[in-house]
Amino acid sequence: MNKYLKRVLEETETKNPHEPEFLQAVKEVLTSVEPILERHSEYEKLAILERITEPERTIIFRVPWINDKGEIVVNRGYRVQFNSLIGPYKGGLRFHPSVNQSIMKFLGFEQIFKNALTGLPIGGAKGGSDFDPKGKSDNEIMRFCQSFMTELYRHIGQDVDVPAGDIGVGAREIGYLFGQYKRIRNAYEGGVLTGKAISYGGSLARKEATGYGLVFYVREMLKAHKNSFKGKTVTISGSGNVAIYAAEKAIENGAKVVAMSDSNGCIYDSKGIDLDLVKQIKEVERGRISEYLRKYDDAIYTQRTGDDSPIWEIKTDIALPCATQNELTLNSAKKLVENGVLAIGEGANMPCTQEATDYLLEKGVLVAPAKAANAGGVATSAIEMSQNSMRFYYTFEEVENKLERIMINIFNSCKDNAEKYGCAGNYVAGANLAAFDKLAEAMVAQGVV
Repeated sequence: MNKYLKRVLEETETKNPHEPEFLQAVKEVLTSVEPILERHSEYEKLAILERITEPERTIIFRVPWINDKGEIVVNRGYRVQFNSLIGPYKGGLRFHPSVNQSIMKFLGFEQIFKNALTGLPIGGAKGGSDFDPKGKSDNEIMRFCQSFMTELYRHIGQDVDVPAGDIGVGAREIGYLFGQYKRIRNAYEGGVLTGKAISYGGSLARKEATGYGLVFYVREMLKAHKNSFKGKTVTISGSGNVAIYAAEKAIENGAKVVAMSDSNGCIYDSKGIDLDLVKQIKEVERGRISEYLRKYDDAIYTQRTGDDSPIWEIKTDIALPCATQNELTLNSAKKLVENGVLAIGEGANMPCTQEATDYLLEKGVLVAPAKAANAGGVATSAIEMSQNSMRFYYTFEEVENKLERIMINIFNSCKDNAEKYGCAGNYVAGANLAAFDKLAEAMVAQGVV
């Protein structure tokens, strides 16, 4: 290993000893960019790696709110403004009990590279809270969001930091957050949050963008290897926006989606998943995926009992992990390979463990890495920002066409850089190399800041 790279990895581990997700993300990226470091020895003197792995700013704050019983509840809020080299900070807010500093930093770090790949002027950030929206009333969620924004507002702005949604933060939560921001600021700044409802400045196709973009990227990857979605079986973990709209676009491309899941378990329907029913259960009723059986009692529901999701035991041609980080383990990767999987498309952020990714690549499985393949959401958020600035809105078809072009460009960038640096076909490395090259050039140009 390059001596400079080895030293920075060791220093990062020493400085962040209790942040496994963050260290995993840093190691995955930095070990991939070793060919660039070999060509640019000056990067050590310029401390490029030290600067790119240290957030520009980490904000942690208290979020007190009152539940429906009149009790005071206190959660913790975060915003990690990781890097603003190429534009205002941009990245989602996650409301989930698992949220901690390590997860916020890993997501923010990944976001730097993802946003750079889009070719759009956006930096990287992430934020959220250990608040759990599940089981809460609309009024409780509104009160929490208002309290959260009462602190966050001082750190964001349409030219400073533009949050969006993530796990646990959908159109409802964005609406409450935006309303409180507008109230505090006494101004309509439409570009300060993305993922807004169409009625007050949101973009058409934003809800569908991450899932659609994932399928566009995987389609291009398959095409480069003389293959396609047509006639293939697909399994998709998760049943939120990313999973639902990845399923929709995969079906449009001729695939048969046979399985989807949530945190409790997975549903398998050999005839093909009824996506309209899944949308009704998840988007309207906010129910559990097991309720699929109320209409299709011949489908199979398997409850999750351990670390490995049962969905990865199902034979499939293409697997799209769209739920959460590290959901696809080495054990699951082995089962997928044993069952003849051709390709993996990462719809969630870092859904494969490092061991799983290494194994899949070793066995010749095509892997579409998250920071490239799920960049469609943030790319469309940037399109929403531009529409807010122009006070003008594109049609659904115009946004989708722009998204498709961006995803094709991202794939080509990953492919070209993998070939340039001697790892053709490895799109995980290609994505890291393409993004790092751009960021390092910007860092050199802007001096020591």
